Amino acid sequence: MVDSAMLRKNILAVRNQLTLEEITIKSQAIQESLLSLDQVLSRQSIFVYVSFRSEVSTLDLIKKLIDIGKTVTVPVTRVREKRLDAIRITHPAADLQPGYCMIPEPSEELCRSNKFAPEEIETILLPGSVFDERGGRFGYGGGYYDRFLAQIPTANRIGLAFDLQVIEMAPLSAHDQLLDLVVTETRIISGRR
Repeated sequence: MVDSAMLRKNILAVRNQLTLEEITIKSQAIQESLLSLDQVLSRQSIFVYVSFRSEVSTLDLIKKLIDIGKTVTVPVTRVREKRLDAIRITHPAADLQPGYCMIPEPSEELCRSNKFAPEEIETILLPGSVFDERGGRFGYGGGYYDRFLAQIPTANRIGLAFDLQVIEMAPLSAHDQLLDLVVTETRIISGRR
């Protein structure tokens, strides 16, 4: 059995070797596929992670979703409570600032005024370290997204990943949540949720 922590570490080490140009090109391909999906186009409220380091880039995607009239929410990490809050943003450049682990997040003022009810979210776009062919996902080890997904069982769950992050079958635990889709730069994987 493969150790999940080692698997995470190894795949992230490879992902971290991608150049900014490679991340940009691959992220654009992922964005194009994503913006053709019914799970995005026919839904109004979309929760999108704000990309950090070598993750699939989402800043341009967030702007495009807002431009086409979607209600876009992004996560704020509540470390003490071990949860994510969904906060609506309308101007990413102005609304985001360095937050938990320097990940861009809305300001506390925006968090107070624009908190969004999780049950109103229709589609969730999420990051991860490892994905598999059945829609399995490993995050970064904190369980924040697994707890968040468990609160909203009816929302579409779409992981954004580079091909290098997808393996045949990840050794998931009982708390690991399955996804509906995983979108990479070359394909769309249907999950088995």
